[in-house]
Amino acid sequence: MSPSPWDITCLAVDAAVAGTAMAARARANLPDAAKVVLAPGEALPEAPDGGRVLHIKAHKGRFLRPCPATRNYRCCGYQIVHIGENCPMDCSYCILRAYFRDRTLTAFANTEAMFDELGRAFGHDRTRRFRVGTGQFADSLALESITGHTRELLAFLADFDNVVLELKSKTVDLGWMEADPRPDRVLPAWSFNAPDIVAGQERDTAPLEARLAAARTCVAAGFRVCLHFDPICFYPGWEAGYGAAVDMIFDYLRPADIAYMSLGSFRCLPELPRRLADEGRAVPAYMIGEFSLGADGKKRLLRPLRVRQFRFMADRLARNGFSRGLYFCMESDEVWREVFGRTTRSLGGLYAHLLDAAYNREGEPACSSITRKP
Repeated sequence: MSPSPWDITCLAVDAAVAGTAMAARARANLPDAAKVVLAPGEALPEAPDGGRVLHIKAHKGRFLRPCPATRNYRCCGYQIVHIGENCPMDCSYCILRAYFRDRTLTAFANTEAMFDELGRAFGHDRTRRFRVGTGQFADSLALESITGHTRELLAFLADFDNVVLELKSKTVDLGWMEADPRPDRVLPAWSFNAPDIVAGQERDTAPLEARLAAARTCVAAGFRVCLHFDPICFYPGWEAGYGAAVDMIFDYLRPADIAYMSLGSFRCLPELPRRLADEGRAVPAYMIGEFSLGADGKKRLLRPLRVRQFRFMADRLARNGFSRGLYFCMESDEVWREVFGRTTRSLGGLYAHLLDAAYNREGEPACSSITRKP
């Protein structure tokens, strides 16, 4: 008997969506999992053999929503297409640990309702451009081999020239390419980190080399890709770790292959270290240090340390020929000024700047160079 993907030993399907194509695909792709159809109000069963449950259900809220942001920090304007919740990978820093208190994976099967909502939003004014993604409350592709959700979404989006879809993952599943999407309307994206952080803190994720090999495959097929250094962790030897990670990127990719890249410092809800300890997991060194409480209620590395790391990353990337499309995830104008010598206002706003980066395949977006003041 072959092991189930992600140790899924129970497939629980709500009766309301038991007849959907997604439910049928999940049943076929999890042949060895116990299968349960849930009546309304019925509780989820326990997964056999210490595994996890995949819950196929209907989503009753909004499918399209803005990225949760804080007013005091500059947000990229990314919009979320909500396809499911939770992640089968086990990264020590993951914010989903605070949002979801168990190992249950959820996928939303009422795609007709999702496409109806998206069609109204994207079709109302087809001159308005959208940059959307599915990798906020779940990994974009971790369950793709089971649910086929991304293939469905790509088939729907084929009718919308004004939408670019970002697929952010720590896997190397490229099965979505079978939907034959337009390369100028999809941005395959990978979270990236220092090799020692990946090895010690990102359990069950693809190695960095595999992520970059997948990115190179996408580039060869005509796509541009995105990379996200988030979180950048502060620990002894971080300069060597992140320097190696940056240099590794350009063993596989050219600067022009990357549409944009984000830098985000480690931040977490204050209870995260205790949660890790309660799980019997050692609290990593990067969680033990000098932090302040940010405007979003999260612990954030002290600003001088963040600026030091951001300057190091920006300089190392520039030495490798990359500065276009580089931006911060959830930082203040003060940090932008200290690192880049400007704020997002000089870019025409971060949202507009990244729309330009997503759609402009021929040249650099405006104001992309680093102009740090001494």
